[in-house]
Amino acid sequence: MADIKLKFCGAAKQVTGSSYLLQTPHSTFLVDCGLFQGPKAVRALNYEPFPFRSEDIDFVLLTHAHIDHSGLLPKLTSTGFKGHIFATEGTKDLLTFMLPDSGYIQEMEVEHLNRRNQRRGKAEVSPIYTRKDAEECLPHIMAVDYEDWAVVGPDVRARFWNAGHILGSASIEIEIDQDGGQPLRLLFSGDIGPDNKLFHPDPGAPANFDYVISESTYGDRERPDTSVASRRAGLREEVAKALANEGILLIPVFAVERTQELITDILALQDAGEIPSVPVFLDSPLAIRVTKVFQKHAGDLKDFGAKPLLLNNPQIHPTETTDESKRIAKISGGAIIMAASGMCDAGRIRHHLKQWLWQKKATVLFVGYQATGSMGRFISDGAKNVTIQGEDIKVKAKIRKLDAYSGHADGAELAGWIAERKPIHKALFLTHGEEDQMVALKAKVEALGIEGAKVVMPALDDEITLSSEGRLTIVSTKDPRIKPKKPASPDWDNDLAEMVNAVRDGFHAAADEKARAGFVRHIRRALEMDKAE
Repeated sequence: MADIKLKFCGAAKQVTGSSYLLQTPHSTFLVDCGLFQGPKAVRALNYEPFPFRSEDIDFVLLTHAHIDHSGLLPKLTSTGFKGHIFATEGTKDLLTFMLPDSGYIQEMEVEHLNRRNQRRGKAEVSPIYTRKDAEECLPHIMAVDYEDWAVVGPDVRARFWNAGHILGSASIEIEIDQDGGQPLRLLFSGDIGPDNKLFHPDPGAPANFDYVISESTYGDRERPDTSVASRRAGLREEVAKALANEGILLIPVFAVERTQELITDILALQDAGEIPSVPVFLDSPLAIRVTKVFQKHAGDLKDFGAKPLLLNNPQIHPTETTDESKRIAKISGGAIIMAASGMCDAGRIRHHLKQWLWQKKATVLFVGYQATGSMGRFISDGAKNVTIQGEDIKVKAKIRKLDAYSGHADGAELAGWIAERKPIHKALFLTHGEEDQMVALKAKVEALGIEGAKVVMPALDDEITLSSEGRLTIVSTKDPRIKPKKPASPDWDNDLAEMVNAVRDGFHAAADEKARAGFVRHIRRALEMDKAE
């Protein structure tokens, strides 16, 4: 029987850039094609060539619409891919807005960077792809129904199962023909949602696979059981504290799912009189469009209501234009401001942070995962100063976290989901998690009866030969695309930012002008000594 090759092109010992390359005797295809996010060294991978030829890819199977799973699809199509991208109807509808928005953001970021590069005498750079590239990618997307087999290649069938993560999310069951014998059976988890999640059923899928490829994002985390009531109780407490004395509450949101969950809960609490009926500004054009997609699919979502009024409620103020967004800065009383991006690395939330982060009356409430190296991670970890759009901002706002809205299963839920897939005959691959999370999840699945020898934690660009006999041949690349031992850990860019902030704090903490001058001399002397070495 012919062997099949599986290459981990992303989300290997990191939570970003999900992409897996499979080569069979008759098909070459991808599962996901995600954008890399986080530290500068990791984001640089987006600009490099793919570790495969785009024109060699026959088709793509897409687990869901999040940009770390779908965000490089326009680059794939603009560099030679001609095939279909198979995804659920919900995913297809979301990508109609999300991919062009991603292209637009990249164009804007490069435009700003090139202005700075001009002043510094540096060469101009080009965006990874443009809005036009993203729009030209959309016709490649073909919708498939949950739980129905689809023949996607001459020797490949796929079936999508609700993963309970976001609208349209799926775990993908794959069967690959094996020269007249039993097909090789694989399952890609995608991102698995937690139990009792708003809008979605608990995640599910069949059992009895040769290979399972599972995410491990929160493999080391245990959350208390969260019901709708307990989640709203936690939100009620945070909102009440933040809005006391006409305070301002900033919530960095992810446009897909987190925004819609929060609006649903905020409106429920306001209707019940449990939090003040202050205006709620939804300052994200993408989140507004995505919310309309949710309303389109309302009949397929639990807990959503027959006639959802998320955008029609008088307390919700969608702000689509730049001028509308700027006017939010003029508010004087209490208000809730929800703006993307969720990790504070782009989008309108950065403008609001610049406006409010230095004010004691403001609260920043984080409700989602903050990747290592992201602006959100710096703030949530307690940074005293941050730099936003070239300006130094002292953090005086209250910084809060609420974990009840996670879109990911915790360690126990993940381990339980994996155990329900037994028997796993050949191997379990742990991906989409930092190494500590993978190690913790491995221990959990071992306790549930999965042999430790079957659990594999591949590194970026590792290529593994899958055989029907269970023999694994792992080939690690001799020239990895990223050098750091831990790809998701802070890089030199993060270290530099932290050092600059520390120097600034030390300078301002000096007692007087003489002390400040002495502080500067010490720094200069250290730099000169370093040069001499």
